[in-house]
Amino acid sequence: MRIATWNVNSVRQRLEHLLVWLKERAPDVVCLQEIKCQDEAFPREPIEALGYQVVTHGQKTFNGVALLSRVPFEETRPGLKGDDTDLHARFLEGFLMHGKHPLRIACLYLPNGNPPETDKYQYKINWMKRLLDYSRENLKHEQPLVLAGDFNVIPTAADVHNPAAWAGDALFLPTTREHFRALLNLGLTDAIRAVSDQPGQYTFWDYQAGAWPKNNGIRIDHLLLSPQASDRLRDAGIDKHVRGWEKASDHVPVWIDLDLD
Repeated sequence: MRIATWNVNSVRQRLEHLLVWLKERAPDVVCLQEIKCQDEAFPREPIEALGYQVVTHGQKTFNGVALLSRVPFEETRPGLKGDDTDLHARFLEGFLMHGKHPLRIACLYLPNGNPPETDKYQYKINWMKRLLDYSRENLKHEQPLVLAGDFNVIPTAADVHNPAAWAGDALFLPTTREHFRALLNLGLTDAIRAVSDQPGQYTFWDYQAGAWPKNNGIRIDHLLLSPQASDRLRDAGIDKHVRGWEKASDHVPVWIDLDLD
């Protein structure tokens, strides 16, 4: 089973890119972030025509996540538990059966947190604590679990072209990275780093200052796997070439192959 994540930065603006990539990479399940539309405005028909079930948790103008799957979901649930006042559309969970094998997938768009001296950063850290609680609870089931999405976290200096330029950014602050490591310490595996320790494994290039031509990127889109999923990991990759398409998203797709059989 091929599972992918992609912050499309407006699904309606990138629809043609999405359709081309779906045909090219042929993922079984896709987690989309920043769809930037309400549920009824999501362009589901051309995606469904490719054989995907579409489940959305949208929000007008910003945020929004979606799950696309060739395998029907047994159940889906929007929203991350732990804060009833949080109305941002940033989390969508799906549970499916691949033959006799269960798989739980959480599509997430973690808060950016900038500027760090504002309450936006505390919201980010609180969200990460809630994600930690979610992960800890689900790991008890000892089933394949995939956390996939735009984490807005640069895990290490090896995941950024110019670490000094990001030293004061919410994505790279020590507290941010500590909370990301807390997820890994639960027993989750960073799929990309499980298959490659090569430098330059970036998933985001800013629109400003010629970041893409200079390969001045960062790695903030991740797939974290429970032990039962990581045992089945066969490959992982980053579709970097997508960033070179005309009017591309500033993020690119990241994917894994799991052998659930």
